[in-house]
Amino acid sequence: MDNNEIKQIIEELRNGSLKSYHVPKNYFMDFRNVLVQCDDFQSFRGNAQVGGSVVYTYEPGWTK
Repeated sequence: MDNNEIKQIIEELRNGSLKSYHVPKNYFMDFRNVLVQCDDFQSFRGNAQVGGSVVYTYEPGWTK
């Protein structure tokens, strides 16, 4: 998974064309490193799964 693919996934979560995205354990740090560079990264919610993977959703305002 390269940075451009990750950015595309993030944009699809943001615009609603993806409701959620499952990030396998081996790509978690790559995904997170790109995600935290986004201005709205706190609008993304990561739900940890058994085994180390994470399911991300886009939920603006959930931290407030």
